[in-house]
Amino acid sequence: MKIIYKTEIIPEIEEIIDLYNFSDYFPIADKNDIERIKKMHHNANIVVTAWDNNKLVGLARSISDFCYCCYLSDLCVRDDYKGNGIGKELVNITKTMAGDECKLILQSSPNAIGFYSTIGMEQIDSAFIIKRSH
Repeated sequence: MKIIYKTEIIPEIEEIIDLYNFSDYFPIADKNDIERIKKMHHNANIVVTAWDNNKLVGLARSISDFCYCCYLSDLCVRDDYKGNGIGKELVNITKTMAGDECKLILQSSPNAIGFYSTIGMEQIDSAFIIKRSH
């Protein structure tokens, strides 16, 4: 398996939703919010994708100021591709694109906390949230 990483494209919405459907990433209700998913990806300033031939197998979506912080909002790998280093490489490419001046911040889903520790990320307790209204 040869995975190709791309930074210059945003996949078609159908490809993104297919990736979400075959991973444990997204809450079920959000998978059907096509307009929100389109905006999420088109408004991001760093999108890194992983491809096995023409199949989208991983995606990292981030927002960055490129000088202080980069919020890695989404990291998603297709379930049957996990364990192959794809998630780690998506994080590495994101960090490279954000630059050495940036710290990388993310909010983990409960089932992925162990993964982030294994790739050298430090867990912090000092985060807060105001949830969206819809």
